[in-house]
Amino acid sequence: MRSFFQRQGKFRPRSSDEATGDSAIPEDMWVKCPKCGELIYSKELDHNDRVCPKCGHHFRLNARERIAFLTDEGSFVEWDPGIQPEDPLDFVDPKGAYAEKLASTQEKTGEIESLITGLGRIEDRPIVIAVTEFAFMGASMGSVWGEKLTRAIERATQDGLPVLTVNASGGARMHEGLFSLMQMAKTVAAFDRLGRARLPHFSLLIDPCFGGVTASYATVADVILAEPGALIGFAGQRVIEQVTKQKLPPDFQTAEFQLDHGMIDLIVERALLRSTVATLIDHHAPAPVPFRPEDNGYDAAGAGRLGDASSRVPGDTSHAPVQHTASWPPEG
Repeated sequence: MRSFFQRQGKFRPRSSDEATGDSAIPEDMWVKCPKCGELIYSKELDHNDRVCPKCGHHFRLNARERIAFLTDEGSFVEWDPGIQPEDPLDFVDPKGAYAEKLASTQEKTGEIESLITGLGRIEDRPIVIAVTEFAFMGASMGSVWGEKLTRAIERATQDGLPVLTVNASGGARMHEGLFSLMQMAKTVAAFDRLGRARLPHFSLLIDPCFGGVTASYATVADVILAEPGALIGFAGQRVIEQVTKQKLPPDFQTAEFQLDHGMIDLIVERALLRSTVATLIDHHAPAPVPFRPEDNGYDAAGAGRLGDASSRVPGDTSHAPVQHTASWPPEG
């Protein structure tokens, strides 16, 4: 994708003549919609948040564009940007060595890994965000991915913040073997601790989301959202048809299919994502304990533990216990 995000949901294509000084018509002036075949003027597509104005097809965004689109301008602070992936197995396949693949992908994408984490604000509400980069080896989940995501979840738990994950992936990174597969359990365990602290996890599934990410943390969130038309599943449709010897419906594994079958909670147009997430944050704010346990016949020790678990003010970074409040987001 040859564009980057600007304010108010606008993208500006980086045409070839910007880089070369050539005044010829740039190659990316027109974009063909893969769904309806409409030929779209690239600036019109960018002004429409890279959604086809004719059929509503949602074009893919890279991770940096996605973060800029979702968060308030200038609010995002990236965490752990320098953690480097390694090659613990000295993995080599017919296409070459994993170490060489990592180096070439890093140079091509400008990213160190396939996951970006950090702290931002959405409509002035603080939230921890983790976004995948599909151009980086199909956003496959490796050991660095798992470590970065787990660290982000732990900081959110400690600071009393909600978490938003934006998930597109081809699954676990086979080049790292069991080191990759264990990240499924590692991240789910971290999210379990977040839930025990009564803090919400919102998962946004974007096209395509498959494999170990779908089979782990991305589908055990408090609220699971998806963009229209996103393909979501574990194995691909052709693989399932080959194994089962059955023909699957044409809309199989689309976001609409998954919504009809109860796998996701909401399908949200891209233009409404920010306001939807902001509303979800408000609706899932920690609530104050409305009674004194001894006055209602409840076990005081058990209720006290619940009070302790939810006793942080969202956005507080002092790491010190504070008096619980129902205010969300905090004023100022």
